[in-house]
Amino acid sequence: MNALVPLPVLLPLCATGLSLAFGTRLARFQRAISVAVLTAVLCLSVALMIAADRQGPLSVHLGDFAPPLGITLVADRLSGLMLTVSSAVTLCVLVYSLGQGMADRDKETPVAVFHPAYLILVSGVSLTFIAGDLVNLYVGFEIMLVASFVLLTLGGTGPRIRAGSTYVIISLFSSMLFLTAIAMTYAAAGTANFAQLALRLPELPLGVQTLIQAMLLTVFAIKAAVFPLAAWLPDSYPTAPAPVTAVFAGLLTKVGIYCMLRVETLLFPGNRLGDLLMAVALASMIVGILGAVAQTDLKRLFSFTLISHIGYMVFGIGLATRDAYGGAIFYVAHHITVQTSLFLVAGLIERRGGTNELTRLGGLARSAPLLAVLFFVPAMNFAGIPPLSGFIGKLGLMRAGVADGSAWAWVLVAGATVTSLLTLYVMAKIWNLAFWRVEPPGQAAYGTVLEAADDSDDDDADTGPDRIPGTGDEGVVTAGGPAGQTVAATLQGRTVITTVRPPAAMTAATAGAVVLGLAFTVLAGPLTAFTDRSAAELIARRPYVEEVLGP
Repeated sequence: MNALVPLPVLLPLCATGLSLAFGTRLARFQRAISVAVLTAVLCLSVALMIAADRQGPLSVHLGDFAPPLGITLVADRLSGLMLTVSSAVTLCVLVYSLGQGMADRDKETPVAVFHPAYLILVSGVSLTFIAGDLVNLYVGFEIMLVASFVLLTLGGTGPRIRAGSTYVIISLFSSMLFLTAIAMTYAAAGTANFAQLALRLPELPLGVQTLIQAMLLTVFAIKAAVFPLAAWLPDSYPTAPAPVTAVFAGLLTKVGIYCMLRVETLLFPGNRLGDLLMAVALASMIVGILGAVAQTDLKRLFSFTLISHIGYMVFGIGLATRDAYGGAIFYVAHHITVQTSLFLVAGLIERRGGTNELTRLGGLARSAPLLAVLFFVPAMNFAGIPPLSGFIGKLGLMRAGVADGSAWAWVLVAGATVTSLLTLYVMAKIWNLAFWRVEPPGQAAYGTVLEAADDSDDDDADTGPDRIPGTGDEGVVTAGGPAGQTVAATLQGRTVITTVRPPAAMTAATAGAVVLGLAFTVLAGPLTAFTDRSAAELIARRPYVEEVLGP
């Protein structure tokens, strides 16, 4: 079973080579490769999660070189759960993107870059979850950065280039800080391997430990968009295509949370910076949700709620108890699925209504009842309405706070309650404006151009009326038609128009993500037991260390 550990990283990388080789010449085969590989990764992730739960952590030393010389990959309960949830979500998003015709079909581009970039992103995410040392964790981050920049800027529109540039600048800064922290750690402890660091760091002077811990937490807080290091997120994510935004918001920020969990439990037990973590958790909750209250653009609103609910996870990490860690792990898994679902729904709303601006939407509950259901279920889950998984996760964190009994814990419990109520208000606001009220006079009619080709010399721009593939009743427009007020969810500057019915694959993928979120409610008992065992394993540390270094 240990031999399976590297496969979630290797399979997408190998598939990337095949995808690049076939390119647009065999587009169907390229799409089939992506779907097949992500399905295989999902099956492997489930197998690793079950094996880690039954047998304990699994590890492999590539090249059979022992630490600290070799590359060590480790899959424990937490890694297995994160791999499983991320694989399921990325598969749903891939199907959604295929339904919308997201592959790059620009005739001036020699290869279709969406699928290779997406597979590389999946490989980087998987590597971060199973990396057994700081260096390979850094490599995973850089793989994600390269793929993320490609996905953010596909299409080459001005807003996307600006947003991608901001994202890259922030990511490069965090990468430089991460490299500095790795160098300091290696200089002080003589290794970057997690298991060895768990034994050697406690022997270092307290000041050195605290400095290394603070630097690593800062890096991971930037990745996770923890306030006050989250200003980049609302300006970067909303400009991206809907599938890209969904996978970024739902998954990439949780990579930072995963790293915070791993470092705080394995390398720096004792909760020395617990009060600081709870302070930034409270700030993230309140500032994020107040930002969401002030928004009328749907994607920006969801981006601010993302920042807000990251605070719940940091709350659990700051408490540093078994119940708190278990609640945080449960909430991470829940939030990945629900946040992804909401951004996918935002893409459907944009395609149906012609905009993400809430003041220009209305009447969708009557004209698109299925879309209304697909929004309502994850929205209530996100707000924490009983008995959905959002309520279970928040309740677990609040119970851990009450059990802790400290002043900071009580403040965070109160802040979490206020944030949850304001989240419900924000979801009700979206429902009232976009779905429940009468359709406003200015709402875009079917056939409105959401995004036209930027290059006037594009061959597609000269073909006259064009139909959008994948729909049953596409409107027909000329490429030179008037552009809408918002940038649509396309990967390139191709003309896309509003339709009465979105492609079936888009709706099916969104429904799949919603059902996945509901599965956490149905399976709440076994899942909470699993996350509790995972938290106990994190606190114990010995199973991880012994698996890597031997008894």
